[in-house]
Amino acid sequence: MTPCDYCPLFLTEAPYNETPPSYGYDLEHSEENQPRHHPLSFTGSPSSSPRLHSKSRSSRDTQSSCSLESTLSVELDQEKGLEMRKWVLSGILASEETYLSHLEALLIPMKPLRAAATTSQPMLSIQQIETIFFKVPELHEIHKDFYDALLPRVQDWGHQQCVGDLFQKLASQLGVYRAFVDNYKVAVETADKCCQANAQFAEISENLKVKSTKDCKDQLAKNSLETLLYKPVDRVTRSTLVLHDLLKHTPSSHPDYPLLQDALRISQNFLSSINEEITPRRQSMTVKKGENRQLLRDRFMVELVEGSRKLRHVFLFTDLLLCTKLKKQAAGKGQQYDCKWYIPLADLTFQTIEDCESTPIPLVQDEEIDAMKIKISQIKNEIQREKRTTKGPKVIERLRKKLSEQESLLLLMSPNMAFRVANRNGKGFTFLISSDYERAEWREIIREQQKKCFKSFSLTSLELQMLTNSCVKLQTVHTIPMTMNKEDDESPGLYGFLNVIVHSASGLKQSLNLYCSLEVDSFGYFVNKAKTRVYRDSTEPSWNEEFEIELEGSQTLRLLCYEKCYNKSKQSKEDGEITDKIMAKGQIKLDPQTLQNKDWQRTVITMNGIEVKLSMKFTSREFSLKRMPSRKQSGVFGVKINVVTKRERSKVPLIVRQCVEEIERRGMEEVGIYRVSGVATDIQALKAAFDSNNKDVSVMMREMDVNAIAGTLKLYFRELPEPLFTDELYPNFAGGIALSDSVAKESCMLNLLLSLPEPNLVTFLFLLDHLKRVTENESINKMSLHNLATVFGPTLLRPSEKDSKISNSSQPISMNDSWSLEVMAQVQVLLYFLQLESIPTPDSKRQSLLFSTEV
Repeated sequence: MTPCDYCPLFLTEAPYNETPPSYGYDLEHSEENQPRHHPLSFTGSPSSSPRLHSKSRSSRDTQSSCSLESTLSVELDQEKGLEMRKWVLSGILASEETYLSHLEALLIPMKPLRAAATTSQPMLSIQQIETIFFKVPELHEIHKDFYDALLPRVQDWGHQQCVGDLFQKLASQLGVYRAFVDNYKVAVETADKCCQANAQFAEISENLKVKSTKDCKDQLAKNSLETLLYKPVDRVTRSTLVLHDLLKHTPSSHPDYPLLQDALRISQNFLSSINEEITPRRQSMTVKKGENRQLLRDRFMVELVEGSRKLRHVFLFTDLLLCTKLKKQAAGKGQQYDCKWYIPLADLTFQTIEDCESTPIPLVQDEEIDAMKIKISQIKNEIQREKRTTKGPKVIERLRKKLSEQESLLLLMSPNMAFRVANRNGKGFTFLISSDYERAEWREIIREQQKKCFKSFSLTSLELQMLTNSCVKLQTVHTIPMTMNKEDDESPGLYGFLNVIVHSASGLKQSLNLYCSLEVDSFGYFVNKAKTRVYRDSTEPSWNEEFEIELEGSQTLRLLCYEKCYNKSKQSKEDGEITDKIMAKGQIKLDPQTLQNKDWQRTVITMNGIEVKLSMKFTSREFSLKRMPSRKQSGVFGVKINVVTKRERSKVPLIVRQCVEEIERRGMEEVGIYRVSGVATDIQALKAAFDSNNKDVSVMMREMDVNAIAGTLKLYFRELPEPLFTDELYPNFAGGIALSDSVAKESCMLNLLLSLPEPNLVTFLFLLDHLKRVTENESINKMSLHNLATVFGPTLLRPSEKDSKISNSSQPISMNDSWSLEVMAQVQVLLYFLQLESIPTPDSKRQSLLFSTEV
C-alpha cells in the first residue's frame, strides 16, 4: 500500500502529502476493502510537510557569496522539484496498476456470464449484464492505454520528459465516467436484485478475486461486486488531486505545464458538473447481516454547550447522528475522536419554538470579528513576504500555525444561526450555522433518511467506540474549511463586486408570495448578502432586480427561494425562530475565467423543479472602487463636492440632504439600512434624476424602496472624484488611527478633521450626525456603529487611484490581503469619529460651519 491516499471530489482542496520518495494515489487497499471516501492521509498542517529548501548557510559564509549561493539554492530547488516529478509519476503508475487490476476483476465474470446468457439456463439476462457492467470495458481500455503509454516514458526518464499530452488525453475521455456515474445506482440495484434471485451469482459476487501488487504475486484478494463497482466512482472524484500534485512539481517553464493546466481545467469542470449528483456510499461497520451503516455526510460545526462555543466534527450516518470532538494529537499518533453524543435518526426531532428552551446565543461583537480578519490578513501578508526571502521554511511554518489559530477562532465565533435537534427524551442540542442554505440541507437529508428508519436502538459502549474509531477513516472533511488550507496554486476566490440580476422564476405548481435571498462565502463561511422584494400571488414571479454584492475571496453563490408567510400559523417554527418557508435552493460556482471578461453572464439555477434566471457581472477590486477624475461640471455624480456646493450655494450637497431626510422619515427602523443592497435600476434612475436636476426627484424617492435611496447616497460618495477625506490627508488619517497613545490619537485625528476643506467637513459632520441617529434604533434596524463604519468607511476614505497603496504595489500576489488591511483601516477611521461623543471644534469654526443657515 502506498502511503498517500487521495480524497474524493468533495475535497478537491484537501492538503497534500509531500513525503518523498513514496508517492502513491492508492485508495484500493483499505483494511476492510469496502467502498468509501477517504481524505488524504495527513498528520500535520500543510506547512509541516517537508519542503525542498537548500540548507541554511553557516556563519563563516561571507556576504559577497550570498548572491551566488542564492542562485545555486534556487537551481538546487528546481533540480529536486524535477526529481519529485518522477516520484509523483511513479506513484501514479502504481495506482493505475492497482486500479486496472480491479477493473480486470470485474471483466473476468462478465465474459462467462455473457456466454451463459445465450444458453437455455442463463444466470443473468443480456440486459442485466449490460446494466451491471456498463462502461467497464471502455474504462479498462482507456486506463490500459494510458498506463502503457506512461510506463516507458517514466522508465526512460529525463527532466525534459513530457507526459502532459497523456493526461490531457485522459481528461478528454472523462465523458465515459459521466455515463458510468449516471448508471451506477441502477447497476448496484440490479446486482443486488440478481443476488437475491440467484444464489450462484450471489456467491460469485461476494468472491471476486483481484490480483495483488507485483510484490505479492501469489496473493489474491477477495472483493465484492459492489466494492469493485464503486472503484470508478471513487477514482474519478480524485482525478484533480493527481494533477494538482504533478503541477506543483512542474516548473512553469516546462513544456508540460500548459498541458497539465488544461487537463486540470477539463477535470475540474467535469467534476463540478457531477459533484452534487454523486451520492457517496460510505460504509463504516456491519449492523446486521446484509445491512450496512453508511456515512452520508460529515462537517465541522460549532456546538453551543452551556453558553460556550465548541468546535465539533459531526457525522451523519444512515441510521444515526454522531457528534464528536477531535482529540489533541500526541506525538507519533494518528487522529482520534471522542464521542460527545449520538441520536438514532428514528428518535431525532427538530426543536420548535414551543418546546425549545430559550437559550440565548452569545453574540460576538462585529469589532472582534473584524479584528480577527485584520490579524488573518496581516499574517497572510507576512507569509507572502517570507516566501520571497531565503530564511527557510521554519519561519513560514510558525506563521502558518498562527494563521491556523486565528482562522479556527474566526470559524468558531462567526456563526449565529441556530440549528437545534433533540433526542426522544427531549434533550436538546444546539449547533450554530452561518447559512440558512446549510441548515436546510441538514434538515432535508435527515428527514429523507428518517423515512427509512423505523426502529429505535442503542449502541453498547464497544459498538460506540468502534463507530467513533471508524470515523478517522471515513471522514471526508479532513480539515477545517479555512483559507489557509488552500494550496498556493489554487484560486483564492474572487475579490471585488458581483452585480447580480435576479430576473424571474418558473416551474411553480401554485401561486406563491415568493422572494429570493443570495449568499456568498467569505473567510470560510457563508453570509447573506441580498434579498429581492416579495412577488405576490404568482406562479411566474418576475423581479428583474439588480444587486451589488461585495466578494471577499468568494467562490460560490447560493440562492434560496422563500415563500413569504403573512399568516403566522403557516410560518416555520423550527430552531426557536419564526421564519418563512424555503421552497427551493441551489448554488453555482463563481468561475473567475468566465466572470473576468466583465460582460454580463446569463445563467439558470434549477432546483426542485423551479428554475431561477440570473445575470452576473464581476468587477475586480482594483477597478471596483476606482475613483475617476472629474470630467464634467454639470450634474452631481462624479463632480467635485466644492463645485456642487458652490453651484447650489449650500454647505451640504442637496442630494445628501434629501436622501438623509427621506431615510430619517421612513427608513430608521428598516433592518439592514445601508447594508442591504437596493435595486440597482432604482438607484440608477435616482442618479439620473439628480444629475438632470429633475424637480420630481422628491416624488420619485417617496415611491421607491428606502434601500434604493440609501444605495444612491452611498453611490454619490463612492463616485466623488476625490474622497471626502481628501487624497492629501488620507495617509495622515491612516497613520493617526494607528497611534497607540489615546490622547495623541485624539489630538491628531481632530486636527486632521478640522483641516478638511469647508464643504468636505460640513458634509461629513452632517452625515456623522445622521449615522449616529441611525444607531439609536440599533435594536430594530440591527445597524451598529461598527456596521455603519464598515459600509461607509471605504466609501468616504478610499483614495483616488494615483494615491492608493494597492495601485502602487509591485506584489500582486498579496494584493487581496493588503487591500483588506487598507479597507479595515478606513473602517477604523470612520468608527473612531462615530464613537466620539462630540467633536470640539473651535468656536469660530463651529459658528461659521455648523450653524450656517445654508446647511
